[in-house]
Amino acid sequence: MTSADKYQKVFLECFPIPQEKLNSNFTYQSIPEWDSVGHMALMAALEEAFDIVLDIDDIIEFGSYTLGIEILKKYDVTL
Repeated sequence: MTSADKYQKVFLECFPIPQEKLNSNFTYQSIPEWDSVGHMALMAALEEAFDIVLDIDDIIEFGSYTLGIEILKKYDVTL
């Protein structure tokens, strides 16, 4: 499984959405499930999937599916 596949899988496991919704329009609070609790569950799932520890600033900044790709580059995760 590629890193991109893992990234997508984490989102699909955390949120009840179809795969085609995973694009630049999928942002924090764009669905009811991506609230503060859902956000922290997503961050924990990403940390586990990629064996990383996200900085608090990156957790706060992580506001969209596409922005997350850029943030993960800081942790040597290339998608």
